[in-house]
Order: sequence, then structure tokens, then C-alpha cells
Amino acid sequence: MLSKEYRLKKNSAFTATYRVKHSFYLNGVAVFVGLKKKKAQDTTRIGFVVSKKTHKRAVKRNRLKRLMRESYRLLLKENNIGKANEYMSLIFVGHEKALGLNFKTIKQTVHDLLEKIDV
Repeated sequence: MLSKEYRLKKNSAFTATYRVKHSFYLNGVAVFVGLKKKKAQDTTRIGFVVSKKTHKRAVKRNRLKRLMRESYRLLLKENNIGKANEYMSLIFVGHEKALGLNFKTIKQTVHDLLEKIDV
């Protein structure tokens, strides 16, 4: 599980990240990128969202969130997150296209999205 210090929790933090309007999309997963950090030692906060419009069953939505969260955690452990450390917050949004994908595909998608970030 992703430790508490990395989680994006407050509604105002989500809103501020969405307001920056920098996003990237790949294989049914989108990532919204927040502002650049002012202090390099601050941690990057991560949020994971799957809308109820994506699927009506909470089990399916939560599975996709778990897969994205675990993918990011493993990439963070390997120190393979690209330029993601330069930003204050990231939000991963799962779409309907990503619901049927397996873990390996989701992990590769998250990795590719992190490599794609260059605002």
C-alpha cells in the first residue's frame, strides 16, 4: 500500500491539480499534473480516481484504483518514476477502456505516462 505521506486527500488539493490543466492519456488511464515544486525535498502527492460513470459497480472501480496504486508504488520503490518528483501532485484517472486490463498492462501504462510528463 502507498504510504500516507504520498496520498492526495483533500478536495482542495484535487481541485488545484485539475485547475492546472496539464494532462496526458494512454490506454484508458489519464494523469493530471499539478504545479512544479518550489522545494525539492517535498514529497509528491498522488491521487487515484475512477468515476462512477466509468462503471456502476464499486468492485470494478476499486480494482482499477488498486492496480494503478500498486503500479505506482512498485515504480516508486524501483525509483523509476521519471520527472514525477518535480511536481507537487499527480492524479491518475481510470477510464472505461482500462477496466479489463491486467496488472502488467496497467503497470506499463503508468510507467509510460510518468515518462511522458514534461510540462
